[in-house]
Amino acid sequence: MALHTSTTTKYAFRIRTRTGLVVDHLMIHGRDVADAERKLAQMYRQCEVLDCRPQTPAPAPSGRSAGREAVVALVAKES
Repeated sequence: MALHTSTTTKYAFRIRTRTGLVVDHLMIHGRDVADAERKLAQMYRQCEVLDCRPQTPAPAPSGRSAGREAVVALVAKES
């Protein structure tokens, strides 16, 4: 049996709830916009979607990360 891997995207929603409150930066994962909106509708019934934007992953930090020895040496130097 093969495992089925699917990629998801994080979507940032701005909605108005049925009581009129505006919720910003509501993050929901989905295979596509329709999937994310379906999940949103399950959590916030009768909400109005004001904005929806796919979120891109943050770029990887440039440069080399410090090794354990470098961190220990830095802490020892500060003490």
